[in-house]
Amino acid sequence: MAELRITLVRSLIGRPETERKTARALGLKKLHSQVVRPDTPATRGQVQKLAHLVQVENVE
Repeated sequence: MAELRITLVRSLIGRPETERKTARALGLKKLHSQVVRPDTPATRGQVQKLAHLVQVENVE
């Protein structure tokens, strides 16, 4: 199964609580932190919600 490497590139300060909780659910705690998650519809939805804050790469 394909995987996604998700990096938090913009700060969560001043963002709505739902965005902060979504980032925390993905495992993103600090700026420039990275996580690898499976490429599922649920993960894609979370990434879409945080598209303006994260950078996403495919992991092979």
